[in-house]
Amino acid sequence: MTRLAGWSQRHHWAAIGLWIVALAAILAGSTAAGSDYRNDFSLPGTESEQLLDAYDQRQGDSITVVVQAAGGIQGQQARIDALLDDLRGLAHVTAVQPPDPRTGSVSADGTVGLATVVLDEAAGFVPADDKRAILDTALGHDRDGLRVELSGDAIREIEEGGGGPGEGAGILAALVILLFLFGSLLAASLPLITAVFAVGTTFGLVGLASHVMTIPDYTAPMLILVGLGVGIDYALLVFARYRSELLGGASRDVAGRIALDTAGRSVLFAGATVVIALLGLYTLGLGALEGVALSVTLTVLMTMLASLTLLPSLLTIFGRRIERNILKHAARTKRQGRRWREWASLVQRWPVPALLVAVAALAALCAPALGMRLGLADEGNDPAGSTTRQAYDLIDESFGPGANGPLVIVTLDGDQAKAQTAYEALGRHPGVADVTPPQPSEDGQLITSLAFPTTSPQAAETADLVRALRADLPDGVLVGGPTAATVDFAAAVGERFPLFIGAVVGLSALLLLLVFRSVAIAIKAAVLNLLSIGASLGVMVLVFQNGWLWAEPGPIEAYVPVMIFAIVFGLSMDYEVFLVSRMHEEWSRTRDAREAVREGLAKTGSVITAAAAIMIVVFGGFVLSPDRMLQMMGLGMATAVLLDALIIRCLIVPAVMRLLGERAWWAPRWLQRTLPAVRVD
Repeated sequence: MTRLAGWSQRHHWAAIGLWIVALAAILAGSTAAGSDYRNDFSLPGTESEQLLDAYDQRQGDSITVVVQAAGGIQGQQARIDALLDDLRGLAHVTAVQPPDPRTGSVSADGTVGLATVVLDEAAGFVPADDKRAILDTALGHDRDGLRVELSGDAIREIEEGGGGPGEGAGILAALVILLFLFGSLLAASLPLITAVFAVGTTFGLVGLASHVMTIPDYTAPMLILVGLGVGIDYALLVFARYRSELLGGASRDVAGRIALDTAGRSVLFAGATVVIALLGLYTLGLGALEGVALSVTLTVLMTMLASLTLLPSLLTIFGRRIERNILKHAARTKRQGRRWREWASLVQRWPVPALLVAVAALAALCAPALGMRLGLADEGNDPAGSTTRQAYDLIDESFGPGANGPLVIVTLDGDQAKAQTAYEALGRHPGVADVTPPQPSEDGQLITSLAFPTTSPQAAETADLVRALRADLPDGVLVGGPTAATVDFAAAVGERFPLFIGAVVGLSALLLLLVFRSVAIAIKAAVLNLLSIGASLGVMVLVFQNGWLWAEPGPIEAYVPVMIFAIVFGLSMDYEVFLVSRMHEEWSRTRDAREAVREGLAKTGSVITAAAAIMIVVFGGFVLSPDRMLQMMGLGMATAVLLDALIIRCLIVPAVMRLLGERAWWAPRWLQRTLPAVRVD
């Protein structure tokens, strides 16, 4: 690390030039090539996947066009026919099925009809311009007494394309916090510049990678969310140690080398923990998450690289001006340290009450997470003014709540008797409002019925209905469709979540054991991180599942808890390593356990709270996004960081370390001899 710092200092212009060239070249290539983001919700081994395989129709999604006329759609038939003819002539449209009372696609009062636009590929593979053309063409007929709304994944994808004001608000708020911390616009700008270079480079690389691997369309905003928070955080940790060494009397070059050899090691270790947590997503075996895991891992690696190469080069160029400013505000820095020292002493005087109050608060917030219900958002969660939400509400009012998510019932091997038995059983089932008669495929091998639940697609009763039908219907009859696929996806995540948690927690605790050679610290970090994440999930359940504050009630997006766990568990290790490594430095120097805790918190408390505040505003800014999934991610991650920085690092860690005393640094002798020497202080 010292040699890396020395190289960056000697070749600062070359390092900065390489970053500028890399950023420009990658963004230019990405802009020229475009991106090819697409979703993959395949679930091998599930009944939904069996149904798709049986039909071999994985490449053909559909769009529902809802038409409404107050006097009845029969009176607007000519205009509806013109609408459908226009849609038939568009790219990627293979068929258009008009509203027909015989198929149940016209409401009982005749005022609402459903037309189906069949695409030649899955929604994610249809270019955005072609999906936009379908939307604009249909809405162009919405006038003079004929109302037109559209629903379907293809329409939702283009409506959710806007990122909202979250990114800009987060960057602005981060700059304000850094300015308050360092008292200089130049010093405050350096962590931001480092983060922007890392995020910009990664953004271009992931866009290029989307042409050769499956990367979901929600990855890009997630990269910005994680990259800005982590990038500023890592650069801030290095810069804070640089400032500390300058205040201690070191020269600029020496301060840079020490900062990289201490805080730089913390960044490497913390980044490695985040990478382990993200790659732990592969234990879930879900293609929908693997592309995200790899992309966000690349983001973390690039932010680490920028913090360890670009930042030291910037410090070399602007070091003289920054040093003057740091020395100018030395008195304020000392006051901050004194206040943190007093706080640590207060907690150490009353460790048991502090610990009990803090743990009780976290446990209370964790409780709602026990009732978490996983699912996937549908048009019913879209903004009220969107065409997909308008279509959803029209279908609900005119055809019943289950019409937005019919179950597809397929009998294999062309068994007419079995199909008839299933049809009769569906008609008697209390959870089924209506069922269509069995219809054979062209080759007669597959017989299909549509069952309309009495409840909405997201209702817990609908998920229970899917499971009940699968248990009750004869063998060889499959229950599938988008609603059933959502149930399968949520079940797959729920079943594999414990394995994922075990893998991530176990490997992270092993890394902490390797670095600090302390059993207590490894166990403490794992338990406390689980508490903070559990509490953040509890808050997310209260807001999004129970409908507190602004959100509309609905299930939690099935992949959001695992993504939050992977990212936040790793990020929590940033503060753990930064704080405990400084305590370990003091312990190694003084062998006074109380003094080590007090000085460790005094020298890192302001940096940890500033870094946490930056992450909170960056993550919290995404609550302003129009996308429900990004709102969940932003709230969950901001809450976890807030609880981690305020309750865990400021209350629980000092209290636990005080109660443990010298035992905090204990490990069996055989373990001390076995473990290789790895240090971060």
